[in-house]
Order: sequence, then structure tokens, then C-alpha cells
Amino acid sequence: MKYIITESQYRILNEEPEEILEIPFKMFSNDWYFLQEYIEMIGNPPYIITGNLNLRGFKVITLGSLVGVEGYLDLSSNRTIEDLGDIRYVGTYLGLGRSNIKSLGNLESVGGDLDLRRTPLSEKTTSAKIRKQVYVGGEIFF
Repeated sequence: MKYIITESQYRILNEEPEEILEIPFKMFSNDWYFLQEYIEMIGNPPYIITGNLNLRGFKVITLGSLVGVEGYLDLSSNRTIEDLGDIRYVGTYLGLGRSNIKSLGNLESVGGDLDLRRTPLSEKTTSAKIRKQVYVGGEIFF
């Protein structure tokens, strides 16, 4: 059997997979700004957080090259972030309640609950629409 693929698909198949760093947030004393300085210093590679990532109280505008969080991600009450960007998965709970989130970006999976209460996104979508785009293992709160 033969398969026909495009030139761009062929290039993707032949590319070396990009290494994804695994970083424990606690290694940076749970300081988002300190972590971002380090990531920038090493060239902004894609990375995952190996534990929980609590960003309540931090003025987060972008999540940069973060692609995953193995534990929970809490961005509740964060009025500056509007998009999850390149994040593909969150292992347990994703807290976005009372944030300014308007898009889930590239999110594919949340292992537990997804909190969207009092967000711009909750006003323009439904649980069913979100579940068509993102696997959510628990409840979706609106």
C-alpha cells in the first residue's frame, strides 16, 4: 500500500522532535517572574511544569512557551491573561474563574475540572462546545 503525503508533511516527519524541558515550579521558589527570566535566558524552549502552577497574584499576560502542567494550573482572578497560548494539557484542575480568558488556545486535555465561572469565554460558549474541542475529565463550571 502506498501513501501520498504533501511536501510539508514529509518535512515534519523528517524533523528532529523538539526537546521539551521538565521544570518543577518550586525550583524557582514558586516565582513566575524568576522562572520566566530563566526560560528567556535559555532561548524560550517549550517546557512543562512537573507539579502544580499557582499563578494567582501574578500579573500574567502570556504563558510564553509553556506547553503543559502535570498538576493543576490556577489562573483564577487573573485579569491580564486572555489566551492559554501553547498549553496542550493540564493534568488535574484548570482554574480560570474570574479571569479575563477569552480563548483556550491549543488546549487539548484537562484531567479534572475546568472552572470558567465569570469569564468572557463562559459568556460565549457552552459545555458541549468545549467538550468537542478539549477533553475534560471532570466537570466544567460556568
